[in-house]
Amino acid sequence: MIGTRGVPARYGGFETCIEEVGYRLVKLGHEVTVYCRRAEDPDAGEGFGEYQGMRLVTLPALRRKSLETLSHTALSVLHAVKHRPDVAFVFNAANAPLLPILRARRIPVVTHVDGLEWKRAKWGALGRRYYRGAEALAVRWSDALIADAVGIQDYYSRRFGVPTDYIPYGAPILGNPGTERLTELGLTSRDYHLVVARFEPENHVDLAVEGYLESGAERPLIVVGAAPYADKYTARIKALAARGNVRLLGAVWDQDLLDQLYANALTYIHGHSVGGTNPSLLRAMGAGAATSAFDVSFNREVLGEHGRYFTRPSELAELCDAAEADPAATTDRGRDQIASLGRYEWDGVAEKYEQLALRMTR
Repeated sequence: MIGTRGVPARYGGFETCIEEVGYRLVKLGHEVTVYCRRAEDPDAGEGFGEYQGMRLVTLPALRRKSLETLSHTALSVLHAVKHRPDVAFVFNAANAPLLPILRARRIPVVTHVDGLEWKRAKWGALGRRYYRGAEALAVRWSDALIADAVGIQDYYSRRFGVPTDYIPYGAPILGNPGTERLTELGLTSRDYHLVVARFEPENHVDLAVEGYLESGAERPLIVVGAAPYADKYTARIKALAARGNVRLLGAVWDQDLLDQLYANALTYIHGHSVGGTNPSLLRAMGAGAATSAFDVSFNREVLGEHGRYFTRPSELAELCDAAEADPAATTDRGRDQIASLGRYEWDGVAEKYEQLALRMTR
């Protein structure tokens, strides 16, 4: 498993996927190696360890937005070719220029292509051109492609005329994780709205705060998240939050606390717009949090009739007001989401990864 920050999963969807799929593949009898990133100390050497049965190889990366991923993946690929795995799962099409190194060693390559990365505002014109080109290289130099959403499948079919393996993420069903951790934050169940997202423009955290502030909502808005290389955008969110009943918690790595925040929110506000199937959306649904989502095809694909949708602050304001006007109905809607998650089971996801890996070795 190459191309991400690695495990334990503390960053995004790729890391969550590797953790959930990786340890299940171990249980199925496979040897799994995960390449992990150590960006904070680029001069450090290799590190080795184990996590949930997965072998971890930790390598440095350049601490620079445009080079961090690619520099780490380059080291990972060079390490991998020395040990020649049966299959290399490479996450993020941005790593495509390095695939010929694996192919030269006759290592089958499966690339998980992610969402439409070139649409992210953090990339300038050069970065967007790079990502568009990298998509084409991933198509050319991969033995198979994974898309985690039907919308991503459609994009690759339409633009490149190639098939992809549709393997979405899984949704954890949280059941009743309790409420005791909420007291640490002075919160009570169903008495707040929640945002969980990296602070990036295409995740619309600022829009979520604006929409909440335009509403007449009396329950506070709790925002969980942060981001490297996003000082200006973070400053904008902080300035907006200072205008009203908005609490910024920063990054929360305590999974028990995070689960309780999801499971006890009156609404979860999901502003992601350019990715595929998003793990934070699935976690909110599995927690029974009634969800208001930015109106794009990826979110409608997952939420369907259970979601409420917005594109402007004024639309989100109306959704916040409606949720507080009838909290019982809002809570019921959140619970109804859970029954729709049969498509998103990690056991089934891991089996599809196993089947794909076996297909590559024939």
